[in-house]
Amino acid sequence: MTVIYPSPIFGPVHSRRLGVSLGINLLPADGKFCSFDCVYCECGLNKDRRPKQKLPTREEVKDALRAKLEEMKINGPAPDVLTFAGNGEPTAHPHFAQIIDDTLDLRDEFFPNAKVSVLTNGTMLDRPQVFEALYKVDNNIVKLDTINQDYIETVDRPTGKYDVRSVIELMKLFKGHCIVQTMFMNGTFEGKDVSNTSNAFVEPWLEAVKYIAPSQVMIYTIDRDTPGQELVKATHEELDGILERLKAAGISATASY
Repeated sequence: MTVIYPSPIFGPVHSRRLGVSLGINLLPADGKFCSFDCVYCECGLNKDRRPKQKLPTREEVKDALRAKLEEMKINGPAPDVLTFAGNGEPTAHPHFAQIIDDTLDLRDEFFPNAKVSVLTNGTMLDRPQVFEALYKVDNNIVKLDTINQDYIETVDRPTGKYDVRSVIELMKLFKGHCIVQTMFMNGTFEGKDVSNTSNAFVEPWLEAVKYIAPSQVMIYTIDRDTPGQELVKATHEELDGILERLKAAGISATASY
């Protein structure tokens, strides 16, 4: 069963990677709106989850976030992180940059020790306002599942133009202020092998990660129901092997199994 999140605020939830996380969903509450259409997305495929509601406005997000933080200040728990995630790509919101400014202000007011995180697929990095906003947050977490463009077209399935080499160059421009997040998995989708755990995928990906020189790498695998029924989790051994290669290269890294 796939998941659609409330909007604009959901949780807090316990994140495998981030701790007590208060979710900020800049997409509609009744469907999915994303510039990727990943076959492993817990929110389902775009065509099956088209929203009818509008995006929440900047004011709606700010008011809802303030109300939730006020409640958490009184009743707990204290959030470790405020995370932009939810039903699609958060940077697609036309007022993403301004919402980031509002969120940083509210974080400083209520929970100054909390981090602000954004989970992004990197499709909007070429927009200066988006790039600058991501530079401001504590955890700028950018997806990079592979550097194989054919694999991206089969698995991540961009809805518009996406050139992975250009995205890598933009990630490099963060000068270390980014976290690379990569899904490793095995199995098939529509009869095609979509495993990316072999050395043929890992080696060039690792070279790209070294070039980007991020502050951290988060590798993970399937944890919930996915649209593709033939997808399989990467094994502990596979993730551990990739983790060891990252650490051997001097890159801070974590794995979620």
